[in-house]
Amino acid sequence: MKLNNKEFITTIENKYTFEKNPSVAVAVSGGSDSMSLLFLINAFIKYKKGSLIALIVDHSIRHNSKEEAKYISSYLNKNNINSQILFVEKNNVKKKNMNEARKNRYNLLTDFCIQNKILHLFIAHHKDDNLETFLNRKIAGSDFYGLKSISEFSLYNKVCIFRPLLNFSKKKLLDYNKQNKIEYINDPSNFNLNYTRPIIRTFIKKSDENTLKEINQDFENILFYSPFFIQMIFEIILKNIVYVDSKKIVLNLNNINKINKIASENIIRRVYQFFFYESNAPRSKKIRILISETMKFNFNNFNLKGMNVKKNDDFLTFSRKSV
Repeated sequence: MKLNNKEFITTIENKYTFEKNPSVAVAVSGGSDSMSLLFLINAFIKYKKGSLIALIVDHSIRHNSKEEAKYISSYLNKNNINSQILFVEKNNVKKKNMNEARKNRYNLLTDFCIQNKILHLFIAHHKDDNLETFLNRKIAGSDFYGLKSISEFSLYNKVCIFRPLLNFSKKKLLDYNKQNKIEYINDPSNFNLNYTRPIIRTFIKKSDENTLKEINQDFENILFYSPFFIQMIFEIILKNIVYVDSKKIVLNLNNINKINKIASENIIRRVYQFFFYESNAPRSKKIRILISETMKFNFNNFNLKGMNVKKNDDFLTFSRKSV
């Protein structure tokens, strides 16, 4: 699929629902991916007669990050695109901690959206990012649901996160930038082999055709079958709910123990997201510990990342931990 403004606008209109004259934000790093997305969304917003702001996050990790943010803001101003630079407080910056940086970035972005009544935030994850995430999670031992990788739509702090580039490769984004003469900067951390992502990226680039074909086939299979798997999990939960309200869920423990390990883990994960729908679910290792504990005769109570789990006879009661 060729990437151009007309086709992109049609795709966005068919996939997502917006208010009249939508107000949206785009997370911008200044790299090729986010700059592609920004100019695509800018075309869409002009068509919809809405408003757009580019949110540039300065993590203060690299010595020249402040200058890069100012350069991008100035470039966007010349292209009649509003922008706002958001700064991560130095107390919250931890060098070489990519997860911490990501959390800080999302908090800043969504806080700005909430304060300015922006309902939609666009992120520039693309097809290559998704493949890298798939390999990263496969190496880490993620289960079937985790291997699904990056979701096209999610909620974070009650802000709708859209990732409309997941069907487009990095090459197509670069071609779009070249065709439209869009400037961007290169982040040196993308090539720093002290981080996992660049190592995986390098592995993909150096892989032969057969290896890449096999990796892509595995990934496509996960994407194809994951909706059926998720539907099955919800059906199992519905069949085994004894009681449910906004504060707790009670499930039949005996029935859950009869199904396979992967399905059991994902039942716990879905229940968790009933209470914490905006948060990342606990890792598989923690969930496996919980399942193992429930099998013990003297099991009483377990705290799973803010969710209380209690056992009473043949039933498990899940509730959100009181603050």
